[in-house]
Amino acid sequence: MKFEELKLAYGYPLQLQTAGGTGQPERFSCRLIGSLPGRSLLLSVPKQSGKLVKFRAGQKIVVRLMIDNGIGIFAGIVESLTLDPYPILHLSYPESVTFKGIRSATRVVVYEKVVVSNTSLDFAPVTNGVISDISISGARVELNDEIAEIGDVLELKAQVDIRELRRDLILTGVVRSRVDPTDNQIEGMLVSYGLEFNLQTEEQRLLMYAYVFSQMAIQEQSSN
Repeated sequence: MKFEELKLAYGYPLQLQTAGGTGQPERFSCRLIGSLPGRSLLLSVPKQSGKLVKFRAGQKIVVRLMIDNGIGIFAGIVESLTLDPYPILHLSYPESVTFKGIRSATRVVVYEKVVVSNTSLDFAPVTNGVISDISISGARVELNDEIAEIGDVLELKAQVDIRELRRDLILTGVVRSRVDPTDNQIEGMLVSYGLEFNLQTEEQRLLMYAYVFSQMAIQEQSSN
C-alpha cells in the first residue's frame, strides 16, 4: 500500500530500527511530524538516556508502525537531521508500505499495575490489580477485589513506559470472561477478568497500539 493511504495523524507513534555497532538491531520510538508526499517524511528525533540519538545522512532505517490489526513496515534513508528551531529527522518518502497482519487475539505477557473501576455501577467500585497480558483488542486483569460481572464495563488506568516515555494509559473494556482464581498468573490476586476493549478515543487507541507494539518489540528482541 501507499504511505498516504494510511492517513496517519501527525503525532502518530513510529518505531525506527537501525543496525547497531555490535551488529544487533537498535530500536527507537519517535513520532510523525509531517510529510511531503513523494519527497520526505519529518519525524521527531528519538532520545536515548536523555540525549538525542545521532543519525547520519544516507543511513538506512526500517520503520514500523501499528495500524489496525497489523504492523506496517517500510524502509527509508536519512536525508538530514536538523536541530534549529527544533530537532527534526528528515527521512526519504517510502515507495510503499508492507502490511503484516497479526491476529487481534495475539497477546503479550506484561506486568503493569493498574487501578480498575466498574463504570457500569452507580457507585463505581474501585480496586487495584495488574494487567497480566494485553493485545490490541483486549486484556487480562488480575485484581485484589471482585468488582464486576460478565458484561460490565471496566475502566483501566495505568502508568506505562513506552521506550523511555512515561504515559498515562486509560482503557475501557467489557468483561467477557472470568478466569478461575487457581489459574491466576499473579500470586495473591483474588479474581481475573478477560476484557474486550471498546469505545476508545483516537488518542487512547494510538497510545495503546504504541504500548502493545513496544512490548512485542522488547520481547522479540529478548528472544533473539
